[in-house]
Amino acid sequence: MDLVEQIQALKQEKNAIVLVHNYQRQEIYEVADLLGDSLELAKAATRTKADTIVFCGVDFMAESAKILNPEKKVLLPVISAKCPMAAMASSRNLKQKKKEHPDAAVVSYINTSAEVKAESTICCTSANAETVVRSLDQEVIFVPDSNLGAWVEQQTGKKMILWNGYCRTHAIISGKKLKKAKALHPQAKVVAHPECTRTVLELADKVCGTGGMITYARDSSADEFIIATEDGMVNRLKREVPDKRFYCVAGSCIGMKINSLERVLTALEKDQFEITLDEQTRVKAKEALDRMLEIS
Repeated sequence: MDLVEQIQALKQEKNAIVLVHNYQRQEIYEVADLLGDSLELAKAATRTKADTIVFCGVDFMAESAKILNPEKKVLLPVISAKCPMAAMASSRNLKQKKKEHPDAAVVSYINTSAEVKAESTICCTSANAETVVRSLDQEVIFVPDSNLGAWVEQQTGKKMILWNGYCRTHAIISGKKLKKAKALHPQAKVVAHPECTRTVLELADKVCGTGGMITYARDSSADEFIIATEDGMVNRLKREVPDKRFYCVAGSCIGMKINSLERVLTALEKDQFEITLDEQTRVKAKEALDRMLEIS
């Protein structure tokens, strides 16, 4: 049997599912029970009847699945698959910020550790951040992505306290690079992830999360799109909307691309790299995730 067949057989044997983020390598798409963005995968994690969840993404995603499914085994195929932006916020620093703003609600992007989620009022993803912030009638501390936070602030008109964090993959996308791509493809619509800088977002025809990109490309009358997000999204778009053309202006996220079919197979064979969380932390973090899911 080839790797895909071995993984599919083990999934059946162990009652396991594989959740795969859009930014993963194309080869991993072939063993996915669900492909999606952070919100889609978080929702799927609450509905599954599987005993084991193999999460092909980065650390905070697998943690979120464990937060929502304490009775299930959650595996991360590569233990070093980490999100640098999530590491830019710590629970210790967030506690200090909360002391400085005692009446503020804390909105933590899903790209945060379980410990940070546990100190938060509610979580959000790029798909629902605006909805989440609009649901609050108090001052907001937004953690950790300052670019996403600034975009939400602009959309809602709500002044927020922004954390000094950012996604390296999106931060390197420049207005100059985007203008060059537009010159090469003048008929293309520009679609940008809200983790990009304001300069890039101001040049975009559409700003949305990765799930929204699929909907926009499918529904648009345009045939060409310049995609300002991690380069793996272009592969997902080509898969879902094969009759249109997509051009990427971003690089790869090392944490996302470190997963492979071999490592997924090993994780299933050995139950390797299981996510474990302190129960008190998990319960508090689940409250923040549950609040998000209730309004999403």
